[in-house]
Amino acid sequence: MAVTNDEILRTGRQVLEIEAEAVKNVALRLDDSFVQAVRLLSRAQSRVIVTGIGKSGLVARKIAATLASCGTPSMFVHPVEAGHGDLGMIVKKDIMLAVSYSGDTREMVELLDFVKRIGVKLIGITGNQRSKLARYSDVVLEARVEKEAEPSGVVPTASTTAALAMGDALAVALMRVKDFTEHDFAFFHPRGELGRKLLKIKHLMHKGRQVPKVYRDAPMSAVLQEMSDKKLGMTCIVDREQNLIGVITDGDLRRKLQEFGEALLDQKAGECMTADPLVVDREELATHALNLMEENTVTSLVVSSGEGKVAGIIHLHDLWRTEMI
Repeated sequence: MAVTNDEILRTGRQVLEIEAEAVKNVALRLDDSFVQAVRLLSRAQSRVIVTGIGKSGLVARKIAATLASCGTPSMFVHPVEAGHGDLGMIVKKDIMLAVSYSGDTREMVELLDFVKRIGVKLIGITGNQRSKLARYSDVVLEARVEKEAEPSGVVPTASTTAALAMGDALAVALMRVKDFTEHDFAFFHPRGELGRKLLKIKHLMHKGRQVPKVYRDAPMSAVLQEMSDKKLGMTCIVDREQNLIGVITDGDLRRKLQEFGEALLDQKAGECMTADPLVVDREELATHALNLMEENTVTSLVVSSGEGKVAGIIHLHDLWRTEMI
């Protein structure tokens, strides 16, 4: 019998509603065990070993990846592969996070026998509080669901969603405990979209001898030479203590040429500069520099050291290279 479009939509909504309710109920049952698990993970002296088999194994892989990306060294170990040499990956200082809804899978239990013998602390995510996983665990996180989203109750659906959500809850709570910020996240994601958005100005700016600088009393011929050599479309004007007092940009040159004509080369840098230029702090995000450039229609910004001195220059081309725009 053909299935109608309405029946397809109804089935999809039912699955999502059942899984959403399952996660909600797991959240309502969170108790001090969750706090204990987070505290234990935060004190890990080595790595977090995440394990599981079948669909739970796929969930475990994702939990390990999430923990690692959020600053907690983690890796996945397959229970079967563990019995064929991968046990050597596990050391006493590790903490194991085991995912199994039944908690009694034979391959999982065999692995748990080993980790308990060597003294590894164990956190179990399971739907069965009377399982061997629960009995072996130092901390048990209950991820029991009332029913699977699949009508026969055989296919892991709501149960794997609940376990995955529990893993995310652990990872985010750990971030709070360890004060893991968006800047730390960028460090672990230098090539990702989020990492690019969280890059700091200091990671992209031109600095040292790359920075165009002249003194206030420098002739405009020197200004032109400095701008041509450094190729950033501007130069900083500094005093003898290297404090920033102004800038001259390509736009300034065009305006001053209209004002002075051929006499422009007879002027000094201090007479042609724009005083109190727009500056950014090197600790700001690169996205902040991009927003300022767009708002003020400029292509370069002076980067301040925070003490009135020039730390560097950030150019629009530097942001282009990150594919931020």
